Amino acid sequence: MKLATKAVLLVAALGLAACTNPNRFDNADAGALGPNAGGANAGFVPGSVDDPTSTAYFTQRVGDRVLFAVDQSTLSPEARTVLDGQAQWLLTNSDYLAIIEGHADEQGTREYNLALGARRANSVMEYLVSKGVPSSRLKFISYGKERPIEICSEESCYAKNRRAVTVISASSLTG
Repeated sequence: MKLATKAVLLVAALGLAACTNPNRFDNADAGALGPNAGGANAGFVPGSVDDPTSTAYFTQRVGDRVLFAVDQSTLSPEARTVLDGQAQWLLTNSDYLAIIEGHADEQGTREYNLALGARRANSVMEYLVSKGVPSSRLKFISYGKERPIEICSEESCYAKNRRAVTVISASSLTG
């Protein structure tokens, strides 16, 4: 029993000792890839929301969606601001493709909302192309009212569903 207790204490002590030096893996000569390793990735983890080349950064920092007024496909000033950021990201990260999804609220017929979603997605695509993004890297699809993010019969829900979402392709042009 005493031997087992000593073994547990020894293992615990060794475990704690291993955790006392937070920089033990910061050896640049060994090719460390941590946030303290320096170089182009200094200060963020590659692929994280803080990595300006990641799709997570695009979605959460730049913004992947714009909203529309009732029965409209015209871009608001706020939408243009978001799309300016999207265009810059797409121009900087030229290996990625984008699919623009057009959506509508639940009001109206299925056919009408599919057409409205297509006009919204096309409006976003045309704006991105006008900012220099090659049209060959962009596609659009309409889901109409088929993929709501809010389900209720109130304006607050309708407003969130009247949107266009830019989805960055996981595969690159070179892959």
